[in-house]
Amino acid sequence: MKKEIHPQYHKNAKITCACGASYNVGSTVPEIEVEICSHCHPFYSGKQKLVDTARRVDRFKKMSLKSEEMKKAKKPKAVRTKKEK
Repeated sequence: MKKEIHPQYHKNAKITCACGASYNVGSTVPEIEVEICSHCHPFYSGKQKLVDTARRVDRFKKMSLKSEEMKKAKKPKAVRTKKEK
């Protein structure tokens, strides 16, 4: 390895989350602050909620129900016969 071109490696870098959890890892930065970690992330903690501020999910469900109803109500296509000349 070439000397003086690589950043300094810290074996005990401290990662601090907004929830209060902290970890020690190896990094080139001595201290890292994060907003979310595995202890407070909704997917990992089991407290996952669907936040829909623009009501997109409701609109999608409404459109999908409407399309299903249209498919059921749609008449089958008539079979064309060859025209004689």
